[in-house]
Amino acid sequence: MPLPPSSPPPIPGVPLDLNRPLWSVMIPVFNCGTYLQEALASVLAQAPDRKQMEIVVVDDASTDTDVEGLVRRTAGARIDYIRHPQNVGSVNNFNSCLARALGRYVHLLHADDRVLPGFYAAIEQLFLENPQAGACFSRFQYIDEKGVAEGLANIEGNSPGIVEGWLERIATENAVAYASIAVRREVYEQVGGFFGVTYGEDWEMWVRIASRYPMAYTPELLAEYRVHSESISGTKHRTGENIQDIEWVIQTIQPYLPEESRRRIGKAARASCARDALRMANRLWHLEGDKEAANNQIREAVRVHVDPSLCWGMIKLYMEMTFARRWH
Repeated sequence: MPLPPSSPPPIPGVPLDLNRPLWSVMIPVFNCGTYLQEALASVLAQAPDRKQMEIVVVDDASTDTDVEGLVRRTAGARIDYIRHPQNVGSVNNFNSCLARALGRYVHLLHADDRVLPGFYAAIEQLFLENPQAGACFSRFQYIDEKGVAEGLANIEGNSPGIVEGWLERIATENAVAYASIAVRREVYEQVGGFFGVTYGEDWEMWVRIASRYPMAYTPELLAEYRVHSESISGTKHRTGENIQDIEWVIQTIQPYLPEESRRRIGKAARASCARDALRMANRLWHLEGDKEAANNQIREAVRVHVDPSLCWGMIKLYMEMTFARRWH
C-alpha cells in the first residue's frame, strides 16, 4: 500500500478569476461499491445546482466494481468522476480531493458514509453566522453494514455556535467524523493536507485546525459514520495497528497545544485511547466472535494506559472468552 506523506503536503490555492461554487463535496472511493450509491443518494437529495455545489467522485483505482458506471447510473452527468490510473493510498487520495476542490467549503465524504437531510443547509448557516470559524461540524451517529444505527456521538454543545474550549476537547479524543465536518478551503491552504498515518490522520487534522481557528458546531444529528470490517479502520482493528497509529497522533499533536497543558492532555488522550480499544475488543468478540482481534486490542490498550476500571473490563472480557472456549 502506498505510504501517506511524511509531512503536511501543500494545498494550492484556487485562481482568483475562477467562478467558484460555494460547496465542494469530494467523495474518495476505493473498493466501496457496496455503499457508494447510498452516499451519492444522500448528497443528491439535498444538493443545489452545479453553480452552488460541485460533487466529485475520486476513484483510487477501485477493482470491485465499475465505479464510473455506478456514478452515471445514479446521477448522470451531475457528478464528476475522476480515476487515478493506479492506487495512491487513502491519505494521498484525500489530499488529491482537497487539491481538486474548487468550492469555498469542502466536505470530504467517504464513500461508505452518509449525510442526513439538512446537512448542507445547516452547515452553511453555521459558516454564515460564525465567519471566524475555520470548520463547522454536526453531531453524527454510527451505523453498521446494513445502515442500522448503532449509537450516537456525544453532544458537544446544546446550541449552534463556536465550541468553547474545543482545542483541549478535540485533543483528548476524536469527537468528529469525516462525514460530519466541512472545512473552509482557505484553511486547508493554510494548514496543509493529511499526513503521517492511515488511521487517525483525521484526528490530527482536526486538532491542527483547532489550534489555529475556532470551530462551530450544531447538535443537530446530520451525518452517519459507517463501522464495518472491510474499511481501513476495520482492518487495523483486527491487528491492533489502530492503537499504534493513535499513539503517533497523540505525540504529533503535542506541539499544537499550550505547553503547560501538554502532559495532562496527553495522559487523558492515552486513557481515552485505551478505553476505546477495550470497547472495540468487546465489539470484536461479542458481535464478530474474533478472539484474536479482541486480544490484539487488549494488548495494545495495556501498553498505552492502565487503570483499575480498564483492568476490570479486560479481566471480565478475558473470562467471557475463556468460558466460551471451554464450551466449544
